[in-house]
Amino acid sequence: MKKNTVVVGVLYCLISVLAWGGMFPVMRVALQNMDPFYFTTIRYLAAGLVFLILLAIFEGKKAFRLEDKTWKLLFFGAAGFSGFGFLVFAGQKLSGPSGAIIASVMMALMPLMTVFVNWGVKKVKPTSFNFISILIALTGSLLVITNGDFSVLLQAKSNLFADLLILLGALCWVIYTMGGGQFVGWSPLRYTTLTTCFGTLVNILIVALGTALGLLTIPSLDKLFAATPELLYMILIAGVLAVFTWNVGNKILKPTNGVLFMNIVPVTTVTISMIQGVGIGAAQLTGILIVISALVMNNLIQRWISRTTLSSKRNSLKIKDSM
Repeated sequence: MKKNTVVVGVLYCLISVLAWGGMFPVMRVALQNMDPFYFTTIRYLAAGLVFLILLAIFEGKKAFRLEDKTWKLLFFGAAGFSGFGFLVFAGQKLSGPSGAIIASVMMALMPLMTVFVNWGVKKVKPTSFNFISILIALTGSLLVITNGDFSVLLQAKSNLFADLLILLGALCWVIYTMGGGQFVGWSPLRYTTLTTCFGTLVNILIVALGTALGLLTIPSLDKLFAATPELLYMILIAGVLAVFTWNVGNKILKPTNGVLFMNIVPVTTVTISMIQGVGIGAAQLTGILIVISALVMNNLIQRWISRTTLSSKRNSLKIKDSM
């Protein structure tokens, strides 16, 4: 992979995680006015319309062909835009004030989930370097969140069921991210658009069923108006911009590398708090440096392994040719 291409992939992933870093504080406000199910459905319905327009402009009618991939689009769309949106934010709401912190910690577990999903599905055994870089990055994220006082996590009055929902939601996003590899020859915009549309259809069906059964209530105009700023952020920034750049970045870097950037989400959350006037401690600054170092270390090691493997193959071919 060319150096410039890697830099572009890194930049795209950074844009995504920086946008998602502000997602949980924003949702903390939004969930006071709306339930996560209607909010998520409206969010992706609007984002899907934007993607449809962009796909029509840049790729034309041919890009709307499903190519016998309907069920795959439905599965990955439901995982990314129903599973993630519903489960994570339902868990955040159940967790109360500590929900944003808990959710951001769960996002930092995505790299570890990706390694194990790869191991289980693709039989790709993780290297010791993968585990080391993941654990280092996770440690840095926890330092940022707790400011060095890990007892904060134990003292948080979190509901185990809520934690499980958030964890399952994070796993859904890992599955969605890895799903991009199933669509060889498709542009990131095409994959993003069609999965968003299928995911939105699933969202509408779930919300309609929940409303019919009396489990959900249609939000009033007052609540919609009150949540407008949060909706705009979640649709345009954390939705359209972040999801598209995430799929582009992971197409370049591959999910195993790209998902490591999720460790920056809690770091971004703390940074936003600092900008808002909240003090940041030495342990948090140390944690930020640790996260960045882990990302750089993983990238360098992966590139070294790739070069070593390629060199070994070339040497083997030379030996065979000389015989």
